[in-house]
Amino acid sequence: MSESLLCVLTEDLLIRVLHHLHSHADRKSWRLVCKHLHRVESLTRTTIRILRIEFLLSLLHKFPNIQELDLSLCPRIDDGAVRIMLTQGSPTWTRGLKRLLLSRATGLGHSGLEQLVRACPLLEAVDVSHCWSFGDREAAAISCGTGLREVNMDKCLGLTDIGLARIAVGCSRLQSLSLKWCFEISDLAVDLLCKKCLHLKFLDVSYLKLLIWFSVLTHHPIPLIFGLMFIFCCFTTPERVEITSESLQSIASLLNLEVLVMVGCSLVDDAGLRYLENGCPLLKAIDVSRCNCISSSGLISLVSGHQDLVQIGAGYCLSELSAPLVHCLKNLKQLSVIRIDGVRVSDFILQTIGKNCKSIVELGLSKCVGVTNMGIMQLVSGCDSLKILDLTCCRSITDAAISTIADSCPDLVCLRLESCDMVTENCIYHLGSSCLLLEELDLTDCSGINDTALKYLSGCSELLRLKLGLCTNISDIGLSHIAYSCPKIAELDLYRCVYIGDDGLAALASGCRKLMKLNVSYCNRITDKGMEYLSHLSELSELEMRGLSNVTSIGIKAVALSCKRLADLDLKHCEKIDDSGFWALAFYSQNLRQINLSNCNVSDVVLCLLMGNLKRLQDAKLVHLFKVTVKGVELALRACCGRIKKVKLQSSLRFLISLEILETLQARGCKVRWD
Repeated sequence: MSESLLCVLTEDLLIRVLHHLHSHADRKSWRLVCKHLHRVESLTRTTIRILRIEFLLSLLHKFPNIQELDLSLCPRIDDGAVRIMLTQGSPTWTRGLKRLLLSRATGLGHSGLEQLVRACPLLEAVDVSHCWSFGDREAAAISCGTGLREVNMDKCLGLTDIGLARIAVGCSRLQSLSLKWCFEISDLAVDLLCKKCLHLKFLDVSYLKLLIWFSVLTHHPIPLIFGLMFIFCCFTTPERVEITSESLQSIASLLNLEVLVMVGCSLVDDAGLRYLENGCPLLKAIDVSRCNCISSSGLISLVSGHQDLVQIGAGYCLSELSAPLVHCLKNLKQLSVIRIDGVRVSDFILQTIGKNCKSIVELGLSKCVGVTNMGIMQLVSGCDSLKILDLTCCRSITDAAISTIADSCPDLVCLRLESCDMVTENCIYHLGSSCLLLEELDLTDCSGINDTALKYLSGCSELLRLKLGLCTNISDIGLSHIAYSCPKIAELDLYRCVYIGDDGLAALASGCRKLMKLNVSYCNRITDKGMEYLSHLSELSELEMRGLSNVTSIGIKAVALSCKRLADLDLKHCEKIDDSGFWALAFYSQNLRQINLSNCNVSDVVLCLLMGNLKRLQDAKLVHLFKVTVKGVELALRACCGRIKKVKLQSSLRFLISLEILETLQARGCKVRWD
């Protein structure tokens, strides 16, 4: 189609065509056709993810109407970069921005964060999760966004009551807040949050370690000013414990709360759930997994007070699923998701779930004790709408149960059978012929799976994710069946499939052109020829190839030269790869974000070159590098300082590496781990 013909089409028509292009590759092809299409795409694009900081200003100028800016994968985002964005970038990009994603932007400080928030008048969502050095000053910066509806501060380890109080007061329109792993929050701050943010619909306080202040003030309503003064000036001694039921009394007052996640709060008990029984009238989903002090009685109280519950998570918190609790579920007409991983069940309980919960589409029974063929058959006879079923480590399950699942649940899209080692090709035949919508199948450590099973499975042409790790009876022949019949596969795990070799990878390269994630660790029949086949997978972004003893620098060069999207590479124990292979990675794999070089034969010079050249590298594992000296490690760390966010080093180097280097890394937001 010529450019002149395209110019005849109105902009509205072109925009309608563009909205039907969902894949990144298709959109890229679209904008390369001509300047007219490029302009339409630039004006209508609302979301961008910045991968390399050198393109930041040009992309902000190119896409003036963005509503979501993702900087979570961009290294070297600091206060200086923010200043340049706001002063030298296009003056219009901040006007319509609604979502700002800064997850793991550990180099950013409170000053730059505040500038960003203040510059975006329509900002509704900020994500600073896993910015482990963030604390109260960063929370104060976020509180400047008075129109914020959503804040994610997971694993902001410096956040205390003071910072949360600033957010509660400054962001009163907040509807979603996640505080997972924020260890310095107290009951008082949670109480203040619930008093100020009355519109909260989503709250995650998982693994929260609270400072419980023993004061009468925690049990009575307090004016805001006195609450803040109490936080600043309290003279009582705090005792560090996990979140308790006292906080649930405050949370119960949230009239708009729909989702409450409190995983791993092991001091929450039935009394806390009884607070919720008469509160949170709009509650639709709750997750109390790993809350070890609750019982079926507490959950019964919760369920009886919330007839509109859609999702319940109670994994690893009950010793046994009781019959009265299961009978209560009958009243939940909208219940669609139940996750009870790690709980003891019986055939009668599973049968009752099948009778009482006919509308469920997802059921998690991972590591449940007492799961049998009979129980599963009775379950699925009633729950024929199941789409997701997790039977991980239910070791008593055999072909009979899986065959019944396949026949009863034709809409199944996800089935997890890891370590169900009595499963064989006989039940896979039923899956392949009945579950034609299956997108994800986990057969990890299922020793009965062989090439015949994979031949039967090839009938599931919609497969996107397939896990075959530790299936030691499959070979290139079986893998070929999958490769030629399941072209949509994006993730494939072949960990320790020892009979997989170059021919299998050749089949993958030919049939599975959309493959993005591949694990071939310890598949020792793979050689450089197999790596050459993999180099034809242009979409490949994650490659785990630990312990491939027959792969040399020739093989890794082929991958580096052709797999331009490669972002995560694990080369641990690939001992035949030498400096020439790592040199190729340094110059051709410019999109690498994570790399594992542990137990590899790299030298000082090439390690420094690698760490310096990979401008997007954010996570590196550098353990047991026998050819690298302490000086070499120091030079490599200096070369990547400023953009690296995580580095793992050998513990014996802890007191040998310059303290100045370690302090500089930490000051610039890098977390050093010692092995």
